[in-house]
Amino acid sequence: MEEDIFQAISKKSPLIAWIHNISLNQEKYMKSKFKQLNLGHDVRYIMFIYDNPNCSQEELVNMFGQSKGNIAKVLKKLEDENYIKREINPENRRKYMLTTTKKGDELVPKYRQYSRQWEQEVGITEDDEELLKRIKEIAINASKLVE
Repeated sequence: MEEDIFQAISKKSPLIAWIHNISLNQEKYMKSKFKQLNLGHDVRYIMFIYDNPNCSQEELVNMFGQSKGNIAKVLKKLEDENYIKREINPENRRKYMLTTTKKGDELVPKYRQYSRQWEQEVGITEDDEELLKRIKEIAINASKLVE
């Protein structure tokens, strides 16, 4: 085994492998802070709804590039676990408006606090602003490739 292999990633691995590794390790860290929760990446939906009260299911489909079925299944789970609520949109009774519940409202600031703590602990600093900007550009370009 090579010395420069880390968690099955080597210096020959593509950048996306390293990014995926960072994401997985951040998720493990967050799970350790929220042991009682079984949210994983689903917390991103709660955070979007928290930041965009009264958004629609279609907005989540468009934002996250997931199928309507996948989003519906996740929303049902989050509603059953009392993180979000769905209310019929009075302007279009076939659509729902999504909002976070008190439980969701309490989760998001705590989650963001631990996320910032993780960033500090792994060495992400204000000096990395250009790198973060470039990663965002890459993410946007990648999403455009599959539209």
